[in-house]
Amino acid sequence: MDHFHFSNGELHVEDVPVSRIAAEVGTPVYIYSASTFRRHAQVFREGLSALPRVHLAYAIKANPNIAVLRVLADEGYGADVVSVGEMRRALAAGMKPEDIVFSGVGKTRAELVAALEAGIGQFNLELEEEGAVLAELAHERGLVAPATLRVNPDVDAGTHAKISTGRKENKFGVPIDQALGMFDRLAGLPGIDLKGVACHIGSQLGDLAPLEAAYKRVGELVAELRGAGHRITRVDLGGGLGVPYKPGDVMPAPAAYGEMVARVTKDWDVELMFEPGRVIAGNAGVLATEVVWVKPGVANPYVIVDAAMNDLMRPALYDAHHDFVAVRPTGETMMANIAGPVCETGDTFAMNREIDAVKSGDLAVFRTAGAYGATMASTYNSRPLVPEVMVEGDRFAVVADRIAAETIIAAERVPEWLKK
Repeated sequence: MDHFHFSNGELHVEDVPVSRIAAEVGTPVYIYSASTFRRHAQVFREGLSALPRVHLAYAIKANPNIAVLRVLADEGYGADVVSVGEMRRALAAGMKPEDIVFSGVGKTRAELVAALEAGIGQFNLELEEEGAVLAELAHERGLVAPATLRVNPDVDAGTHAKISTGRKENKFGVPIDQALGMFDRLAGLPGIDLKGVACHIGSQLGDLAPLEAAYKRVGELVAELRGAGHRITRVDLGGGLGVPYKPGDVMPAPAAYGEMVARVTKDWDVELMFEPGRVIAGNAGVLATEVVWVKPGVANPYVIVDAAMNDLMRPALYDAHHDFVAVRPTGETMMANIAGPVCETGDTFAMNREIDAVKSGDLAVFRTAGAYGATMASTYNSRPLVPEVMVEGDRFAVVADRIAAETIIAAERVPEWLKK
């Protein structure tokens, strides 16, 4: 369920018409529904209600806007971060340090120190050397680092190759058949408290079967580790549940996911940790855009919009689908290609798609843009960085400014020897 709906023939975000935001803020602009974020956070938690001990850490990479994080902090979520920058965002939004999980394959020594000094609740280790370095850094400071060892179960998640993380050829985690030896060596080091294991096999998962297969392998490892004398109190099961991007998409509901997890983990006796991202944020946002031209094409016209691949990268990066919906639809449709103004053939959002009929000056939105949208934006072609707006009820606020080309240029320098 989301809070984007038509009223009097116009698309609204909660109680605010999209045209009002476009008039006051300009386009392109990301628009988020606070009520949708809250609803999705609550539904995910309710789906896990049968589990005895649960920790929820929102995957900040999906949408790191501080206003979004504040909404989720109010819902009792911690944070899954993959950089010190994301950690600082979580803290700035009011999330507790002990509720932060630091994931990621490339944590630097400086990042490990910063996270130790912040007192975060868990490090997900990606290789044995990282664990040894973390233990040393913590011991030098009189600290003990809480950690899990991330394992790669070699399970194909059945998702896009670029967002698969659980196959043996992926860069994430350690081979699950090597985990016991690594655990033995790391657990005895001063400065580290190795509490358990972590696993995450990919994103935008539309089938629970790969997750269940991965979790069963993790359960076997937990039993093996306990048999070797290790005390296992936590298992981090990651995130990855998909969201519907187009009509006909059917994704597992959090309740079905929770039922599967309860069945597979019933004998584990651990705190289970989850890192939902897209499933919380995806359908909580849209990217509003204005049609610049409708350009005749060989087969279908090109609808040229003022949003571009630098604003919404997913179609160019993953061939991802985002529904394109007119803000004031007439009921008529057209076959068209949708493209942006960036000087790349890849700056194309859709080809040969039936869409609402539009003309120059019309407003439209790309749906399901709340996750991996603004967070991946750039200033390619010296375009302004896209702004973000939060709506709640009948009010809205700009929660990230449009950063103009002039501001970006002002941060650049010409060396003295190049000045005339």
